[in-house]
Amino acid sequence: MKFICERNILLKEISMAQEIIASKNVISILSNIYLEAKKDSLTIRATDLKVNFETKVPVTVIEPGPATVFGEKFLGIISSIPEGEVEFEQSDNKIKVKTSAKKANFQLKSISSDKFPEFPVSSAEYFEIPVKNFKEMVSQTVFAVSDDETRFFMNGVYLEKAEKKIIMVATDGRRLAYIEKDADNIKDFPGIIIHPKILNIITKRAGDEGLIAISVTDKIIFVRFGSYHFSSVLLEGQFPNYRKVIPEEQPNSLSVNRTEMLDALRRVSLLVEQKSHRIYLGIKPGVMEIYSEEGEIGEAKEEIPCKYDGEEVALALNYRYVEEPFKAVNSDEICIRFSGPSKAITIVPVPQTDFLHVVMPMQS
Repeated sequence: MKFICERNILLKEISMAQEIIASKNVISILSNIYLEAKKDSLTIRATDLKVNFETKVPVTVIEPGPATVFGEKFLGIISSIPEGEVEFEQSDNKIKVKTSAKKANFQLKSISSDKFPEFPVSSAEYFEIPVKNFKEMVSQTVFAVSDDETRFFMNGVYLEKAEKKIIMVATDGRRLAYIEKDADNIKDFPGIIIHPKILNIITKRAGDEGLIAISVTDKIIFVRFGSYHFSSVLLEGQFPNYRKVIPEEQPNSLSVNRTEMLDALRRVSLLVEQKSHRIYLGIKPGVMEIYSEEGEIGEAKEEIPCKYDGEEVALALNYRYVEEPFKAVNSDEICIRFSGPSKAITIVPVPQTDFLHVVMPMQS
């Protein structure tokens, strides 16, 4: 295999491939990136056996053929060399890298491409949704995924088609994030649990225009956009009945300025007990008092204006569970609905749109 490629074009794709790789073991094929030069293009693949990535870039092919190369060092080399054309050549289980000026030369050992895992191919039909919608759905949910590996069925984001909506949900048992989008043209498919790794990479790399194509089989999700092809093994297990968690009626509500709330949370959290992350929202007509418990280090308290005309109440909450939805919501004003100190609160934008966040209270 021998080809010539623009350094900047290759750098972008190798950077993405390296994000997929989990193994840092030099002798493991899973630490390697698969390269195949053929018909004026270079196919690039990477996998950690759970998430697979493939793309193609234009190159000048001198000798076609496949190879694999240790991803971490390969990325380091490409990052370090100057802009311009770079020549790559494989011979005797080694990859040689030469800059256009031929003043810098590198040589990396290669593992046989025959040992690189085969990628699955979807047997199901693809459906399309706007990239912008997909990215918003992920950004409103992925942070609420559980990191408790004993509850593996909550270690991913749940995706389902329900009536004429496509719905994405995440929960860790103490909070829940929900968003829905219109999906008239999407065929029904069974609910699936998606590993957050593939979702984070896609939202990081996808633009805001165009469509994203998705195909779902029993055990794998396939995603395509632009020149990129992803696939990921689905998480097994029964996702919780999220509809039972979403409160039907909450008689009390208040609204606050998003920026003022985030700033106050950030300051008060400096003196929050780090194990519980507990803060209090003291709510009374026209004012919200955000404060921490008095501890060994000290305490913090801050008041911000709010729109509220009900009875005075105090809510004990994990400040991260309030802060993260407030960061995800992009409206200037946010509404908090509640029934009482021992009941879940619901966080929604003003005006309300197609998503919401439910947070369970803590013991005060």
